[in-house]
Amino acid sequence: MDKFFTETDANKEALRDRRVVVLGYGSQGRGQALNLRDSGVDVAVGLRSGGTTWAQAEGEGWEPVPVETAVEGADVVCLLVPDMDQPELYQQHVAPHLKPGAAVVFAHGFNIHYDAIAPADNVDVIMVAPKGPGALVREQFEQGRGVPCLFAVHQDATGSAAELALAYADAIGGTRAGVMQTTFREETETDLFGEQAVLCGGATELVCAGWETLVEAGYDPQLAYFECLHELKLIVDLLYEGGLARMHKFVSDTAKYGDLSRGKRVIDEQTRQRMKEILAEIQDGRFAKEWREEHATGSKNYHAMLQADLDHPIEQVGQQLRSRFAWIRQEEGATA
Repeated sequence: MDKFFTETDANKEALRDRRVVVLGYGSQGRGQALNLRDSGVDVAVGLRSGGTTWAQAEGEGWEPVPVETAVEGADVVCLLVPDMDQPELYQQHVAPHLKPGAAVVFAHGFNIHYDAIAPADNVDVIMVAPKGPGALVREQFEQGRGVPCLFAVHQDATGSAAELALAYADAIGGTRAGVMQTTFREETETDLFGEQAVLCGGATELVCAGWETLVEAGYDPQLAYFECLHELKLIVDLLYEGGLARMHKFVSDTAKYGDLSRGKRVIDEQTRQRMKEILAEIQDGRFAKEWREEHATGSKNYHAMLQADLDHPIEQVGQQLRSRFAWIRQEEGATA
């Protein structure tokens, strides 16, 4: 296994006396900016004037500045805005103001790997990708822990890009849990595949298909919700905590036998072949091209598909049931 770098591997001096600018104050932008500040880094937040997060940033003690102003003179510029917004932001507002020898930091390799952003050869280009949402990155940091991170170097203009990446990962708490070195290509392609085939696309389609199968067979929709969606968290938590071994340890023998004897009939060779097709579309750039074109033409298909997902009957049943779950209401209240 590749080495996981920890706090003792990071040279904290690599960020000393460097002016770091975080562009964007969404999930990752907020979490990473706050962690950097608490780690003693000289950090500022750059936002589009009048943007929706400007007031939020001010409310949390920042004095946000326009992107161009923030980038001028910055030593490290972190692009933590959505993938589809990054190319225009970089080309129009970052690149013209970026000084030679500065570093550009990404949290995902999408735009570098698919050539939507091509930084000049006189800057470092690195990636520090927390394996969790920004809220978790912040929460774990505040508790003295961290979220594992990946880091990669695409371009090493200064000869110290890797050292800087590790120092940055350390400052947001990543080295507390471990930081693994990868490449922009590997991070991008595995991340997209995981989202599409397993974590988002695969999981939600499996849940809905299971619910539909039970409801069409005449079973109560609420009971079907419990069996196909609600209890999924119990299994995912076990997998998260201890892999297949922990899951098998804590489910019944009947559940285990059903898993082992029936699971491969659901995820069969045809499913695996379609997974390979999805991966091929990621590897050769077809997915990236399709998504860029969709975004450039107004995202009509995207919004239609999203609305269809939200209109699925399982959502109506789920809203009714979740309103009865006091622990979920408490968690939502604590998060707001």
